[in-house]
Amino acid sequence: MRRKQPVSVEPGSPTEIKTRIPVWLYPSTLEVMDRAAETAGGKSRSEYLEKAALFYAGYVSGQDATAYLPPALASVLRGTVQDTENRICRLLFKLAVELDMVMNVLAAGMEISDDALRSLRGRCVQNVKKTSGSITLDKAVEYQRGGA
Repeated sequence: MRRKQPVSVEPGSPTEIKTRIPVWLYPSTLEVMDRAAETAGGKSRSEYLEKAALFYAGYVSGQDATAYLPPALASVLRGTVQDTENRICRLLFKLAVELDMVMNVLAAGMEISDDALRSLRGRCVQNVKKTSGSITLDKAVEYQRGGA
């Protein structure tokens, strides 16, 4: 089986001369093509066939998959991703505010030395890395009480 080679989907230079080729198509295929060309605003069958051939060549070579998504679908996907990003940013901001409040309440109520704070920070960084951020309050309390 031949290995896929990238195909350029850009037509040649402006000075390139088109080559006439015979094309044999079923009448029903011509009918479908004519309707599609009219809908797409094509000027001729030749232009439609050239665009279709370039599109299919790019699709087969897999160069740029986004070029073959319908623009409406790409727009919807972009909008959904943007909405999700905005929602996550708002939630992270709210979480940061709550965390800042908790840290200030704890700092006001506890007397912790700088050395103990540095040591705790190092231990917390190790725990977060080791557990991929999955730390529960139960485990933290157990550690503070002298557990593992």
